[in-house]
Amino acid sequence: MDGGAHPTPHRAPGTPTPGSAATITARFLRMLSITLEQLDAVRDANERAEFAGLTARAERLEAETDALERELEDLCLQAFATPLTEDDLAFHLMVFRSLTNLERVGDYAFNVARDLETFAPRTRSATLQDALPLVRLLTQMLERLSYAFAERDLTAARDVMRLDFEQVDALYEQMQRASLTRLLERPEDTDVALTAGRMARNLERLGDHLVNVAERLEHVILRAS
Repeated sequence: MDGGAHPTPHRAPGTPTPGSAATITARFLRMLSITLEQLDAVRDANERAEFAGLTARAERLEAETDALERELEDLCLQAFATPLTEDDLAFHLMVFRSLTNLERVGDYAFNVARDLETFAPRTRSATLQDALPLVRLLTQMLERLSYAFAERDLTAARDVMRLDFEQVDALYEQMQRASLTRLLERPEDTDVALTAGRMARNLERLGDHLVNVAERLEHVILRAS
């Protein structure tokens, strides 16, 4: 075997380097899209009333999220070791600080999927169904956050915050009140009511983490404008 230096691998024109902002952006957007897939799976399973395998699917997606978190952390640390402009530093810090948020978002989505499959025989209970409108709102938030991140769109970033403050929080409180009322009226349905409450809490916290990312993104966009 030739012991000489190996040639530099050919890279197609326009292909981002592994540590570039374009690569980091693509990986970050993939993390967001994974949570969208998890929530879509929950919504689809409910609509079709077919829940078998939902937990396993969500778990596979969560494993991909965890791997992307580690990869992005390494990419950001590599970038911090190089000279960066102030704007580039702000971008990488925003991504780095948001990784924990997105990892937790994946955890909450997985918890909801697991609870839904566990209680599949009783999901037609009105108590459990109350949590599902939150899934639709969080899907909107994820879509707007993805657009805001990809396009550096300030309005979209603020839409994420507005949806959480104006709709998710209100719907969560409404769901909790309805769940308590039904619990008092139907004490034999306690396990489903408690599960619905746990699902709603997981979804509400998922929204909080999306807001944290949107707030950091807002700062980066304003700084660059």
